Amino acid sequence: MTTDVSLYTVDSVIILDSTGNRVLVKYSNPPHASEDSDSLAQRPKQQVQFEKSLFQKTHKVNGDIVLFENKTVVYKEFSDVVIYIVGGLNENECFLFNVLKGLVGALEIVLKYSIDKKTIQENYDMVSLAVDETIDDGIVLETDPSVIAARVSKAPTEENSIKIDLSEEGLFNAFKFARSRVADRLQQGF
Repeated sequence: MTTDVSLYTVDSVIILDSTGNRVLVKYSNPPHASEDSDSLAQRPKQQVQFEKSLFQKTHKVNGDIVLFENKTVVYKEFSDVVIYIVGGLNENECFLFNVLKGLVGALEIVLKYSIDKKTIQENYDMVSLAVDETIDDGIVLETDPSVIAARVSKAPTEENSIKIDLSEEGLFNAFKFARSRVADRLQQGF
């Protein structure tokens, strides 16, 4: 049964270290997936087995796409981690690769071009947010690395923030300033 749904979906995002152990994983059940699909989202034992076999098949192969257990998998290897994007068999592999490029680009920006296991573990919150900003419940939200990184970036520090005086005097000063600006505009004739 084929579905004509315009949403591009991802089954999982997997980040494994150089020995095949989990660093970060996110499985999802896309909302429009059929109920008899072979989703791994609710089966933790099969997830670990899938990850181990996937790592054995792709480790040191120097590829970027593979069909594995009726799933389309795109991946990128780094010094000691591998990032996988797993989609259904009918998913567009070019789009999955764009999702991977977007996520990797955002991670490079957020992690200052240092994608390795130690940096990912030290900035786990930022990496997890980047994955969440890219993919939500299996639906691809964004593929532009700069947009993803901007949404994930840390909140401004105290010295960079603008202080707004909300006291009675501060509000009165703001009102006086706005009134003078409106009066100037009226005198100029807009």
